[in-house]
Amino acid sequence: MFRMLARAAALLGLFLAAPAAYAADTYLVPFPAHHIIANIYYVGTKGQANYLITTPAGNILVNPGTEKNPAMIKASIAKLGFKYADTKIMLISHAHFDHDAGAAQVIKDTGAKYEVMDADVPVVQSGGKLDFNYGDKGGVNLYPATKVDWVLHDGDTVSLGGTVLTAHKTPGHTKGCTTWTMAVKDGGKTLNVTIVGSPNVNPGYILVGNKKYPNIAQDYEKTFRVLKALPTDVFLGAHGDYYGLDAKYPKLKPGAANPFIDPDGYKAYVANREAAFRKELARQQAGGKPG
Repeated sequence: MFRMLARAAALLGLFLAAPAAYAADTYLVPFPAHHIIANIYYVGTKGQANYLITTPAGNILVNPGTEKNPAMIKASIAKLGFKYADTKIMLISHAHFDHDAGAAQVIKDTGAKYEVMDADVPVVQSGGKLDFNYGDKGGVNLYPATKVDWVLHDGDTVSLGGTVLTAHKTPGHTKGCTTWTMAVKDGGKTLNVTIVGSPNVNPGYILVGNKKYPNIAQDYEKTFRVLKALPTDVFLGAHGDYYGLDAKYPKLKPGAANPFIDPDGYKAYVANREAAFRKELARQQAGGKPG
């Protein structure tokens, strides 16, 4: 009983402290490439979560990161014993520079096919200029416009070499924000993997009377309905801080329980993010300016 209470308290402390997005300077800070579970590997940095999913027919890269991340991703893939050139499909969690700006370079390097959720396609193909919140802000928010090879829709699947990922449209953070799920085998069990797109309300987001995104609040509502309905055993996300990467990675040891199998952590995270959204929405509905 004591251990159960201690774990609950730890989860509460970890996730009720709102997970602030990593500062951009951590996007280029190296983090050890590592095996997560089954055919899923981490090839990201301290602040930027990138995933390699290997198959006999080639590999899938989820999130190419910033314009400077592909070289680091390539090095991480090599450290794991795989070939960067074997990247056949590239996916993203959502169309923000820290997740998709490196797409043009990955395509140039590998010839990977770029598959993106419908509502994020205009942003990707405009190099960020059509983003509802950041498109007119310039700077790092803009990047090389990149052609999308295949337009995805809510519930579509992406298949390669026997691996199947399902694209769940979880909008609000971006209009086409995508949460990816897949089933894997581990120790004779089938486990559900969820890579959360993003349920976060960024600073400056207008939730009430947003002329560029009138349905933003309703889309966030949809996102939380979807996330709460997803059966999740293995909890991952667009940034490592979503799922406590820094704390979990040191626990990844031979013979030990896999720390990334964390259904309770997933539920706590989603509940925390929904509470933060509702608090900000209520504040803006009462006349407060976007936080």
